[in-house]
This record gives sequence, structure tokens and C-alpha cells, in this order.
Amino acid sequence: MRIHHKHHHKKHFRRHHLTLRRDLGLLTATLAGIGIIVGAGIYALIGQAAGLAGNAVWLSFLISAALALFTGFSYAELSSMFPKDAGEYIYVEHAFGRPAGFVIGYLVIIAGIISAAAVSLGFAGYFAELAGGNIILIAALVLLGFSLVNYLGIRQSTHLSIVFTVLGLLGLAVVIALLPGSFGNVDYFALPQGLSGLFEAASLIFFAFLGFESVVKLSEETKNPRRTIPLALLFSIGISTIVYILASLTAASVLGWERLSASHAPLADVAALPLGEYAFLFIAIVALLSIASTALIILIVTSRMLYGVGHEFRRLRLLSVIDKKYQTPRNAIIAVGAVSMLFALSGDIKFAAEVTNFAVFLTFIAINIALIKLRYTMPAAQRLFHSPLRIGKMPLLPAISIIFSLFMIINLEFAVILTGLGLLLLGIAVFAVINRKL
Repeated sequence: MRIHHKHHHKKHFRRHHLTLRRDLGLLTATLAGIGIIVGAGIYALIGQAAGLAGNAVWLSFLISAALALFTGFSYAELSSMFPKDAGEYIYVEHAFGRPAGFVIGYLVIIAGIISAAAVSLGFAGYFAELAGGNIILIAALVLLGFSLVNYLGIRQSTHLSIVFTVLGLLGLAVVIALLPGSFGNVDYFALPQGLSGLFEAASLIFFAFLGFESVVKLSEETKNPRRTIPLALLFSIGISTIVYILASLTAASVLGWERLSASHAPLADVAALPLGEYAFLFIAIVALLSIASTALIILIVTSRMLYGVGHEFRRLRLLSVIDKKYQTPRNAIIAVGAVSMLFALSGDIKFAAEVTNFAVFLTFIAINIALIKLRYTMPAAQRLFHSPLRIGKMPLLPAISIIFSLFMIINLEFAVILTGLGLLLLGIAVFAVINRKL
């Protein structure tokens, strides 16, 4: 997962509206998509997923990829309808009004906050394997440190982000290179917890695909976007899925699911067994850089989203306070960092990732329902491209995605669903309070 461009689109479109150039072809748009998707998720969660799906963990990536692809086409169509104000809030508001739009925007922010906790725990797992220490304390310090960086106004440059992306892919390439010599060591359809374990693993590992929807935000900078963007979306999800499947097949082949699930630095341990300590060190450092990069980006983007919400609602103006010295949204940064730390205190990366996914699956349901409704209520609206397959006006892929998302939700643990529903009700209550007499 790389959250790199997710939710940064509003500023992007406003800043570059008059100067955007259509420089991106299919290759460059696809590479950008891969860079957005591939990141911390695979490094941090493959061990947890293997504990659920066994050596068939590769199948969980395949299942998650299908949902990413189907919903990705919905994002593609909606962003082509509302290219200047693209975003989940806008899509749902056009379909169902301001209250629904707020709740979905709230869920996106919550997903960002909790995913920062999950990513920090992933960082802590690798760091503890390298240098020792308490995982919860390390995760809290990571969130505190990066929140401070966020507050001081330091931005991660595009070049640095590209370096982290390349390093992350290089680390996965080293792991995948071990596959030919180890393939066939295990039964790749072994399911220690049966199909229920496989589907729960898919619901968890979807975390590794988060950010895929950002590919559609490249429309205004892409040549022939009507054709190029859907293909780039398809290829970036497809290539990322292939990378994930090959890496998971290697991990299962080298370590087996039992040892994989017990590791705090799973891919580093995969490399260490045949290649030695230096390989462990290399993969662990690459994982730390990739995960750290993702954590910082999530904190920056989510705090800016919360800052934006503060501008929209009078009773939340406190969140829009800008620090006079550093010119950063101080209160929003503090709020995002503090709540992320609360979730990190659980010490359970699986729980944090699954709560994130719950919020994302609910968001996908709303996005897909919004697309279906807008096909009927705004049939004449200009669309750069359409989600493929339909019966009359009824688009089929969004309908399948809704069912798929519900299926993924019911395969989450009960405590996760309960926590997610509690957060949803909290969002509804927050809107009810801040919208009074406005």
C-alpha cells in the first residue's frame, strides 16, 4: 500500500488547473499507479495473512485484486464526471446529499488515521527485529516523530518518494528472485483455517492495495485519458497483483506459513534463510524506508483533510488553526497523531489494518451505490469513460463490488466489525452535532 496521492487531489487540481500538461502515456501512467499501490502493506502484513490463509496466501491477494479492479472502474467514471473536485465526499454528496457526503469523508479520514497506526506497528516490527525494543513504544515514537516532522512543515519531495518506491520494488524483486530455487517445497493450496481463513486473509491483505483509486486522479495529465486511464488502472493493479502473488509464493516456499506467520519481519526472514544475514539486513532496511515513507505521507495527507473539514464547519474551526511560525495545521496534526497513537497502543497490526479496511469497504459500498444512482439521476452528465458492462442503465461491476465489499466485511473478526460500526455511528453523531443551526 502506498497512500502517496490519495486525498491530495483537491490541492493538486486547484494548483495546476491552468498549467497541467498531458505528458503521461500508458507506460508512465501505469508506472505511477504501481508506485502508488506497492509499499508498506506487503512488507508489514504478509505474515499475518499467512497465519490465516496458510500457504494459499497468494490466493488472498488475487481475491483482493478483483475488488480493487471492479471498484477502481467506479472511481474512474466518477472522477471523470467531477474532475475538478474529485473525491469521495463530492461523489457521495452529489448522489445523496451533504450528510452522507460528510460521513463518507469522515470514514476516509478515520481510515487514514488508523492506517497510520497499522503502518507504524509494521515499522516497529521490522525495527524490533533489527535493534530490539518494545513494539508498542517504537510505534508510538514513530507516530510522535513523524507528527513532529509534519508540524515543522517538512514535505517529502517527489524525488524522495520515487527513491522509496524503487527501493521497495527492489526489495520485493530480491525476494521473488528466490522463487525458482524454492518453488514446489509446499502445498500452495493448504488452508489451515479452511475457506474462512482464506477470505479473512483477503479482507486483511486488501490493505496492501489501498491507494489504487488514485490512478484516476492522473486524468488531466494523461494523453487520451478516455483510453489510457482505464488501461493504466487495469495494468497497475494487475502488475502489482503479480508482484504480490510471486512474493507470497516465495515467502510460503522458503519459510512455510507457520514460520512466516510468527515473524515480525517476514520478508527479511524469507531473504535471510537462503542468503544470510546481509540479505536480512538489506530487506529489513528497505522495508523500514518503505513503511516510514508511507507512514509520513498518511499523516501529512490525513491532517490536511481534517484541516479542510475544519474550514467547512463552524463548530470544527479549531481544526483549521494554522501555526503562525511553521504555517502548518497545528491542531489537525495533533489530533491525527494522537488518535493514531491510541490505536497503536493495541499493539495489534492485524486489528488496526482490518478496522481500516472496514472503513474502506463501507466507503466502497457508498461509492458504488453513488455511481449506480448517478447513472439514473444524471444520465446526460459528461463522462470521460464508463465502468464497463451494463444491463440498460444498470452498471454491473459496481453492483458486484457492493456484494463483494459486504462479503469482505462479514469475513472480518466480530470485534473489528463492532469497532467499525461504532466509529460509523460516531461519525453520524458528529455530523448531527456540528450541523445544528447551520
